[in-house]
Amino acid sequence: MTGKASGRTAHAQRGLAQFLNSKNVVPYIFAAPFIVFFLIFFLYPILYTGQMSLFSQRGFAPPQFSGFFNYQQLNNDYFLTACKISAQYTLLTCLILIPVPLVLANMLNSGSVKQAGVMKSALFIPALTSVVMAGLFFRYAFSANQDAIFNAVMRFLGLPPQDWLAQQGTTMFVLVVFCCWKWMGVNVVYYYSALQSIPADLFESARIDGANAFKQFIYITIPSVRQTIIYVLTISIYGGFSMFAESFTLFNSARTPGDIGATVVSYIYSQGFNRNNFGLASAAGIVLLLIVLIINIIQLYFTKSFSKEV
Repeated sequence: MTGKASGRTAHAQRGLAQFLNSKNVVPYIFAAPFIVFFLIFFLYPILYTGQMSLFSQRGFAPPQFSGFFNYQQLNNDYFLTACKISAQYTLLTCLILIPVPLVLANMLNSGSVKQAGVMKSALFIPALTSVVMAGLFFRYAFSANQDAIFNAVMRFLGLPPQDWLAQQGTTMFVLVVFCCWKWMGVNVVYYYSALQSIPADLFESARIDGANAFKQFIYITIPSVRQTIIYVLTISIYGGFSMFAESFTLFNSARTPGDIGATVVSYIYSQGFNRNNFGLASAAGIVLLLIVLIINIIQLYFTKSFSKEV
C-alpha cells in the first residue's frame, strides 16, 4: 500500500510539474503578481471610489445614496480653477520635459559633453531628493524676503523683488521650475537609454552623406526614439494632472490663498480630509481619472501615425 501511495504521489507531482511548465500556463504564472497587484491596488479602489461617488458621506456617518448629486456639486469655482491650473501646469511642464531632456540626452550620448558621467549624476540627483525637503527649499528660495535666493538674483539684475507665492503667474512659474528641476534627470535617463540602442552605423552613414548634427538629430535620433517620446509624454500628462505634493509643500496647505496653487488632487484632499466629504472627493477623483484617460487616448491616437513612421 505504501508503494502504491508513493507511486500515486510521484505521478501527481510529475503531472503538476508538467502542468506548471506547459506553455499555456507559464505566462500566467509570471503575470500573476502583476494581475493580483492590479486587481487589489488599482481596479478595486477605482470601483470602490466610483461607488462612493454616488453616495453622500461625511466622516463616519452612514452613507446615503445620492445618485449624481456629487458630480453636480463639482460645478463650482474651486474645482474649475483647480482643473484650469492643473491643465496649465501639465501643458507647460510637457513643453519643457519632452524636448529638453531629449536634447540633453543626445548631447551626452554624442560625446560632445566632457565629464558626461558627472553630468548624468548631477541631473539625476534631484529625482532622489524628497519632495518635502525640496519643497521646503523652494518655499524659502522663492519667499517674499528680499534676501531670499531668487529675490537676491532679481536685485542683482536690477529688477524689483517678487512675492513669488502670492500671484498666479509667479506661482505657476515656481511650480514649473520645481517640476522641471526634479524630473528632468529622469527623462534624460529614459531618452539616454533609448539612444544607446541606435546603431552607430546610421550616424556614420549620415555623416558620409553630408548630414550635419542637426539633420542627424531630426531624421535619425527623433524617429529612433519615437516610442520613448510617446511614453514620456504619457507619464508626463499623468504626472501633471496628479501633482499635489509640490503645491502642498510650497504653501503648507492643500487650500492655497486665492486658490493660486490649487490642483485637482489638492481639491480631492481638501474635500476628503479637511471637510470629510468623501462622496464629493470620490466624484472629483473619478472625473480626474476620466480627464487623464481621455487626454492620453487622444494623444495616443494622434501619435499613432508618428509611432509607425520608419
